[in-house]
Amino acid sequence: MSEINFRSDNVATVSPEILEALARANQGPAASYGDDDWSKALDRAFSALFETDVSVFPVATGTAANALGLAAAVRPYGAIFCHEHAHIHTSEGAATEAFTGGAKLLPLRGEGFRLSADGLGQALACADWGVRNRAQPDAVSITQASEHGTVYRLDELAALGELARSAKITFHMDGARFANALATLGCSPAEMSWRRGVDILSFGATKNGAMNSEAIVVFDPALVEPLSYRLRRAGQTWSKMRFAAAQLLAYVEDGLYLRSATRANALAGRLGAAMAAVPGVSLLAPVEANLVFLAMAPKRVDALIAGGVRVARRSPGVIRLVTRFDGLEADVDRFVALAKQIAAT
Repeated sequence: MSEINFRSDNVATVSPEILEALARANQGPAASYGDDDWSKALDRAFSALFETDVSVFPVATGTAANALGLAAAVRPYGAIFCHEHAHIHTSEGAATEAFTGGAKLLPLRGEGFRLSADGLGQALACADWGVRNRAQPDAVSITQASEHGTVYRLDELAALGELARSAKITFHMDGARFANALATLGCSPAEMSWRRGVDILSFGATKNGAMNSEAIVVFDPALVEPLSYRLRRAGQTWSKMRFAAAQLLAYVEDGLYLRSATRANALAGRLGAAMAAVPGVSLLAPVEANLVFLAMAPKRVDALIAGGVRVARRSPGVIRLVTRFDGLEADVDRFVALAKQIAAT
């Protein structure tokens, strides 16, 4: 019997639609460094998706999207507010600090693993504006969906965006699971981004069916030129850009990104609801995207892993499970059955 793998959505296969798009892009020669037809179509396709003019830059990883996107907006002596559990703070090896030339991340607490307008407002009020021995506020970055799978509501995004505009700082969204959050809210991409004040977006695709392509979507035209130079300098201007662009075009074409995320979310909902009913198991966060965080006795975690389950272990008694667009209901049910069996022993 195959293993049950909930370790990450990065373990997923590539969507058949994206593989087909890559095969089509592989027919004959094409111009390099973004001068091909696929790359030229990106701005048009994403402008239609977001209902406004945008500039789109493919990159290889979410870390590159976050770090270089923020670097275009932040001075070396600047500061970036983020949640204390934000991916840019906990999981990207100080990439943001490196690519900004030394800007400082200022982690803030927030319930539900999300920044609050009150918390950001207080931080902005207490910032030492113009004091040269303090990093100067330049941006706020949020993760949608958050690192624990919780989702910012539209009013929360609007409040944060208004604070950013008032303070004249850039509003950045880490959207590694943008599609999962969108599927939860049931709104348009525009409503969850620039209409709520977002200036620049890391638009995730790899976790949701792409092979190896992410996008930086720029809403604020002032960020386009500095970002273009930083991408070239960082080695993120691909010579065969058509293959990155072809993935992104197929990803957003005909709603593939949203269908894939909706399926992953549904599997997480099924998993979370079933596990919440298992004695001795508790959910550490509401299941609002495709992540499920569970607390249970460490010996039960050991037994699950010994039983062939692949999960991300956050501490002896805490595990993270991530569902995928290519996941199976049968794997969810097998996992729950194994957890119940272990709980009964």
